[in-house]
Amino acid sequence: MKEVKIYTTPVCSYCKMAKDLFQKNNIQFTEYNVATDVKAREEMVQRSGQLGVPVIFVNNDIVVGFDREKLSRLLEIK
Repeated sequence: MKEVKIYTTPVCSYCKMAKDLFQKNNIQFTEYNVATDVKAREEMVQRSGQLGVPVIFVNNDIVVGFDREKLSRLLEIK
């Protein structure tokens, strides 16, 4: 099983789209709200160099933003 982490904020529509994709395809994920979790925000920036969300890690692969094609490929879903 692939480890999926998503860094989000509550008002991010692309974050919601990514989480909906995971839920629709029964993909388990861990969500980090970088609006309130300073440690998670620092980790996200350190690992990705990005300040915008979503930042998604599928194992060691990174997806910045909601890239359905790349996520589908990495998660082996349609």
